[in-house]
Amino acid sequence: MLSVDFTKGGSEVLDRVLDAYGFTMKVQLADHLGIAASSLAMRYKRDIFPADIVVRCMLETGVTLEWITSGKGRKFESAETSALNITRQKLVNGQLHDLGSVLFDAEIFLDTNNLPSAPICLLEGKTQYIIDKRVNEINDGLWLVDIEGKIGIRTLTRIPVKKVNVSGVGVSFDCDLDDITVLGRVVLTME
Repeated sequence: MLSVDFTKGGSEVLDRVLDAYGFTMKVQLADHLGIAASSLAMRYKRDIFPADIVVRCMLETGVTLEWITSGKGRKFESAETSALNITRQKLVNGQLHDLGSVLFDAEIFLDTNNLPSAPICLLEGKTQYIIDKRVNEINDGLWLVDIEGKIGIRTLTRIPVKKVNVSGVGVSFDCDLDDITVLGRVVLTME
């Protein structure tokens, strides 16, 4: 039977909550929970079991009660979880800004046997893109590219002799593949 001491151990539990969400900084957790960073710091200092945060974390990430409270047992109910913890970024004025991470069920991909190997979730306006940053070959399709220091989603069409047509926002143009930096391939679009 699981035993929880509600008077201490809160900081260790909060560290596991950070891990469950995939956050690397406490301020990311505070932002996600909608509380001030100083409030989260006080919870760490008081070291009291954060039951409200534990329940929310379990609901949002699917971690088990035993793992989140004690650090023992399986992190997720089944040995193989279909949850993907993906870094989330926002594209603003041609620059990427970190937004922490987001969990997706792998079932959102049509072929769960061929999942992106280095995925990120990119928010641009009201559209979210799942982008695979591991690029083997550039083919026709939607890509995340850096053009002279400005990052954006563009449609690339290969043309002969290592050239590409770039279209999407503004005027389309042809250039050498070496004139742009391809950062990743769009594998899923959600609006």
